[in-house]
Amino acid sequence: QVQLVESGGGLVQAGGSLRLSCAVSGSIFRINAMAWYRQAPGKQRDLVALITSMGSTNYADSVKGRFTISRDNAKNTVYLQMNSLKPEDTAVYYCNQKPGSRIYENGYWGQGTQVTVSS
Repeated sequence: QVQLVESGGGLVQAGGSLRLSCAVSGSIFRINAMAWYRQAPGKQRDLVALITSMGSTNYADSVKGRFTISRDNAKNTVYLQMNSLKPEDTAVYYCNQKPGSRIYENGYWGQGTQVTVSS
């Protein structure tokens, strides 16, 4: 079955950086769009960044210029480089594999990794 395992979360001061990784198994990774979502306490889960199988990217306005999504098809891994972190970036971050290019469908989810940004 498809499995997504996130890593790289933690506690960081405002202005700092973190890199999240998501290792995927059980699927043909290279043909699927991948995304990162986040969910803060009491809020809905929102899209942070998405990368298609061809490498096109899309970002939430709140993270544009600070976060970068990338993928390594040889390692079946997607990354989220987060720079200039703000306290409002605090959330559980979830990796998401879309079914092929169907980016508006749910697909598969990882278990989430906590990111906490202190002021």
